[in-house]
Order: sequence, then C-alpha cells, then structure tokens
Amino acid sequence: MRVEGGAGEGLDAQLAQTGPIPLDAQIKVGRGELLALVGPSGSGKTTILRALAGLYRPRAGLIRCGGETWFDAARGIDLAPQRRRVGLVFQHYALFPHLSALGNVRAALSHLPRPERTPRAAALLGRVGLAGLADRLPSALSGGEQQRIALARALAREPAALLLDEPFAALDTRTRRRLRRELATLHQALPIPIILVTHDLEEAAALGQRLCVIEAGRTLQSGTPREVMNRPATLAIARLLDAQNLFLGEVLGRRDDVPGLALGWRGRVLRAEGGGDFVPGERIAWTVPPGAIALSPDRAEAENAVAGTIAEVAVLPGIVRVVFLADADPDSAFVFPLAPGATPPNPGAPATITFAPAMVHVMKRG
Repeated sequence: MRVEGGAGEGLDAQLAQTGPIPLDAQIKVGRGELLALVGPSGSGKTTILRALAGLYRPRAGLIRCGGETWFDAARGIDLAPQRRRVGLVFQHYALFPHLSALGNVRAALSHLPRPERTPRAAALLGRVGLAGLADRLPSALSGGEQQRIALARALAREPAALLLDEPFAALDTRTRRRLRRELATLHQALPIPIILVTHDLEEAAALGQRLCVIEAGRTLQSGTPREVMNRPATLAIARLLDAQNLFLGEVLGRRDDVPGLALGWRGRVLRAEGGGDFVPGERIAWTVPPGAIALSPDRAEAENAVAGTIAEVAVLPGIVRVVFLADADPDSAFVFPLAPGATPPNPGAPATITFAPAMVHVMKRG
C-alpha cells in the first residue's frame, strides 16, 4: 500500500491495519495546503496524526513528506519522530510548567548552536504575538496565550509538516475565533503541509482548502469543504457532517425531455439534475444547501416548489434564519437564510419555497 510524493511536494500517506485500532486511511496534503481532518470522537483522527509524527506505528502503509520516506512497512523504514521534523500541537498544549514562555520555545531549539537559541525563540514568540510575555510561566497565561506558545514551539524546528490536534477545543468562542484568524494568516506564510484535526465544521470550512472525513479509522471522502459539505457521497457522511436539509426519498425515474432524476418525497415529485448510478424505485437520500432555497410566495407552480408553513424566524447577527415545515413533522423542516433586505415572514404563516434542480444532491443511503 503506497502513495508516492514528489520531491518538494506535500505529505502523502496510506495507513492500514485491522487492529488493535482499525485503519484504512489515505491522507494527501499539498505543499502550503491546510487539510482539515474531521470525524466523530474515537474515529481515529489523533491516531492518524500520531502515526504521521512517528509516535504510533501502524502495521502497514507508507508515509512520505517532501520526497522523503518517513515510514514504509514493506521496506522496514520507520524514522524516529525527531528525524521526521514534524511540528505537533496538542489540544492541551503540553507545555513545561516550570519554564517561561521563552524557555518552552527555546527547549525545542536544541538543534541550533546555543548562542542562537534565545534570539530565535524570541523571534518565534514575536511571530505569534507574545513578544511581551517571554518571561511568564504558563500558569500566568491565558489558554489562548498558552496555545500560541505551543504553536511557536512547534514551529521552532522548522518543521516539514505541521500537525494540529484540536488546538482550539479548550478555548472560549471569542478566543477561538481570534486564533483561527491568526492561524489563517500564519498559514499564508508557511510553505508546508498542515493538518488540522477538529470537531468544528465551521472551523474546518473556514481554514481548510481541503476536507477529509474519517470514521472508524477509514477515509470516507475528501475534497474541498464546499464539495464535501454540499455533495456528501453517502447518507452516512451527510449525517457525520450534520448536513442541513437532509431528507429520504426514492427515485421515480428519468424523463426524456429534461435531464436528471424525478424524485418522490412525501407525496411530492421533485427534480434533481445530474444522474448518478440510480434506478427507478431505489431508496435514496437527498439534500439541498440552505443558500439555494428561496422564499417564493408567488411561485407555487415553479419547479421544485414546496408549500408549507413558517415554523421559526431567528434574527441573528448579520443573518435572518428561517425554519420552514413542508408538513406537520420536524423531519420535513428546511432551514435557510432569508435574502438580504427581504421582510421576515411571520411564524405560522403559509409560504412556498423553491430550489433549483441543479442544487439538489442525491446520494446512496448506504
């Protein structure tokens, strides 16, 4: 099982074993690219990071970074962690409590001549915005400041790859947002592959150029955040991603005069453009992105028009979110943002929504 990477390219890995921790994962991150690794708790995300860093040895597979082989089970290659030049940031920082901020970063610079370590550590603290806190112990710093020290320490060895294991999970919402922005800025200046493990899909979409969904140690789907979130490959992936506007239906057939599929849903006939390997009578799942739904009271005869009732209107910062029920059943709920400038409807009012057939994504239930 091998995935080759060209010299100077990114990080490529394929990891496999049946136990004790099942793995069947394919990871590919380009040079200068950030890959968000998402999946439920216990899905193997941290194990994958540990394998990439050399802290866990899978039974089979291959790992290459920048043209160098770090691990090849078939050839007996397994570079020690210190030889892999990986920067690893843990969820709980793992700082030395008896060392100052400067001392924590300096401890990762043993590869440099002693006179160069302090100025280099100070420069790294400045890079993450902590130049004025060099003498403070971790206990005297906030969670966000501790996380920045951990990041500076990870960068100290000039890593070939940066691995971030839920780095913002223990922080409050405001601090998380600020550090996300800082990581996005830092990422632009780092020409190395970065893998971010996160449970937060908003975080994954905001930071990642690509998204990889993991469950039970297995890669389910990879692609851009937009591709994966709007077009999950299966119902199981859609549920893992907590997809909105996700419904069950069946394929009624195809029409000769228009492309795509006719779908049956709650006694209604809808249309989805794009075919796929579906046959009449097949039970499927389908979804439509919230932004593709329009409130159209005067278009009851339009294609993919669904009549129902406004269930909820929530005025949030910068957006008005509408919940619409096609039937008196929570499983028939559509959630979508109101168009800018539109007058919010009243809860309980009858309404009609429409969505283009091209925006309907059909997937296998299995």
